[in-house]
Amino acid sequence: MTTRQLEQEKCYDPRDTTLKFVNRKDEITGDDYVSLRAEMSCGHAATPESVTGWCYELLRRKQYRFTCPADKNGKMCGAEWTFQEVCKMARLTNKEMQEFEHIMLDLHLAQQEIKQCPGCRSHLKRSNAYNLSVRCTKCSVITGQAFEFCWQCMNQWKGPQPRADRCDNHNCTNETLELLKNCPVTSLFGHHYCPSIRACPNCGTVVWHKKTGCKFLPCPTCRIQFCFVCLKLKIQCALTFSCSVAPRQASIPTRSIK
Repeated sequence: MTTRQLEQEKCYDPRDTTLKFVNRKDEITGDDYVSLRAEMSCGHAATPESVTGWCYELLRRKQYRFTCPADKNGKMCGAEWTFQEVCKMARLTNKEMQEFEHIMLDLHLAQQEIKQCPGCRSHLKRSNAYNLSVRCTKCSVITGQAFEFCWQCMNQWKGPQPRADRCDNHNCTNETLELLKNCPVTSLFGHHYCPSIRACPNCGTVVWHKKTGCKFLPCPTCRIQFCFVCLKLKIQCALTFSCSVAPRQASIPTRSIK
C-alpha cells in the first residue's frame, strides 16, 4: 500500500472514548488491518474502511438495510445496524452521507411499488395506498380461501382492516416512519438540525431536499408545495417572515391525492 493510500484510508480516532477498541482482526472482511478496530453494536470488530465497503456493497445489491456479514456460530450474524451507527463507524464524509441517503430513499420508494406475494412469490402492486392488506388472487384460487398479506411486514394478514399503519403481527413496523425517525439532520437555508427526509404533509410521499433552490418543495405525487423546514403548505409559510424547524414526523399523512 502506498503512502498516499495510507493517508486516504479512514481510521478511528484513538482518543474517541465512545468506541470500544479491540485487538481482533476485522471480522467484516477477515483482514488484519494495521488501523484500529472497534466493536459494532453486534459485537463484531470492524474498521471504517470495511464498514464503508460493505454498506456500499449492500446498496449495490439494492438493500437499504445494513446488516452485519460477520460469522456467528457458522452463520451470518445478520444484526441490523442503524444508519446513525453506519455513519459513525464508517466515518462517512458529508458527501458519502448524502449519497447514502439518496440511494436509500430511492430504494425504499422503489420497493413500495411492487412486491412479491409471500405465498406464491408472484409480483403484485398495491391498489389502495391507504390499506396495507393486499389480497393475492392466485393464492386465493389455489387454497380455495381468501389469502391476504401485509404489505409492510410481508406476513399473512392479522387483525381488522383496512389499516394504513400496521397489521397485528408482532414484527410489523412502519419502514417509512423508521426512515423519518432515524434519518440524519442537516442544515438548510440557515435552519440547523432539520431532518434530511420528510413526508409530504398533504399525501405522505417521502421526499428529501437536494439543498438547491429554496425551502419550498413540490411533492412529486400530489404536486402540493410545502416548506421542508416547518412542514406548512407554501401558501401558509409564505405569510410569515420566518419559520422554525418542525420536529420529526411521528405519523404519515394519508389525505386524498388530488
